[in-house]
Amino acid sequence: MRLFTLGFTHKSAERFFSLLQKSGAKRVVDVRLHNVSQLAGFSKRDDLKYFLRTICDLDYVHIPLLAPTAEMLEEYRNSKGGWPQYEQKFLALLHSRRIETSIDRRVLSESCLLCSEDTPEHCHRRLVAEYLQKHWSDVDIVHL
Repeated sequence: MRLFTLGFTHKSAERFFSLLQKSGAKRVVDVRLHNVSQLAGFSKRDDLKYFLRTICDLDYVHIPLLAPTAEMLEEYRNSKGGWPQYEQKFLALLHSRRIETSIDRRVLSESCLLCSEDTPEHCHRRLVAEYLQKHWSDVDIVHL
C-alpha cells in the first residue's frame, strides 16, 4: 500500500498539481484541521476539490480525525514546547483516536495526505503516515 504525502506551501499550483498527476495517487486526503482559510489560495477545500477533479481526475476527502487539535496547534505555534513535545502529543492523540482501526484502509490506499507544511520533517502528515506504517506494516510512504 502506497501512501503519499504533500504540502502546498511554497509550491505554485502548476508544481503542486503536476506532482499529484505524476504520483499515481487516486485521491487526496486532507489532514488539515482548517481547510477553508483565505490564506490557503488554491488549496481551499471547495476550490481544491474542483481542481483535483478537473486537473488530475482525483477524489478529495477531508479527514479531521487525522488532524491535531486546535489547542495543540496553538501551543506549537506559540513555541511552548517545540517540535519534540508536539510530536509526542500528536502521536498520543493518534493512539487515543485509534486511527489504525477507525480509518478505512481502502480510503488511504494510494492516497496522498495533504497538509500545508512545505516539507514533511516538521509536519503531522509525516507522523500520520509513519504511525500507520508502524501499525499496518505494509505501508510504503512516498513524500512528494
